Amino acid sequence: MRRSDALTAIAFGLPGLALAVAGLFHPHSLTYHSAQQWFLLHITGLAVFPLVGVALGALMGRRRDVLAWTVRVTAYVYATFYSALDVISGIAAGYVTRELGAGTPRPDEVRLLFRIGSPLGEIGSWALLACCAVTAADQLHCRGLVALPGLVLVPGAWLVHIDHIFAPQGAIGMGMIGLGTAWLAVLATKSTALQPPVEAAK
Repeated sequence: MRRSDALTAIAFGLPGLALAVAGLFHPHSLTYHSAQQWFLLHITGLAVFPLVGVALGALMGRRRDVLAWTVRVTAYVYATFYSALDVISGIAAGYVTRELGAGTPRPDEVRLLFRIGSPLGEIGSWALLACCAVTAADQLHCRGLVALPGLVLVPGAWLVHIDHIFAPQGAIGMGMIGLGTAWLAVLATKSTALQPPVEAAK
């Protein structure tokens, strides 16, 4: 693999892979003892979750067709609604639980944060699944069998939908999204490099 291909793969795949690693350290439940880690992981996630959508949208390049805009719109919906989940059920719930102190039963206020955060995250994860499905199908249609590894986007998004980034399923899912995005980005770079300059094509 050329250095430029490796850099492209890293740039596009890093958000998903970074979240996969973060998922290995994500507590499976929110308690006073896990609240600090829960809070800090979601603070970091706030800067990374949207980049998964940015990377998927960027795969479309300058295309203006319906499928390209479908990918961009669903990536945007994922980025906004999943960030809302991160802020409410992650940052806010973790902060409040930590500040309440040890031995304090979870109050209704914290439960209410999850009650609004979870459905917003559900919208985001469905949008991510739609985005990955359209992206994988589009790239397979445009590039043929060489884009077949990009299909890992779909099961990856499904695992995130059912298990967030919790290990092992959610973390594996985000890792699959990262790898699939990286592969398709390298293919897009190679395709662009093979195209003749505009002047030469005339």
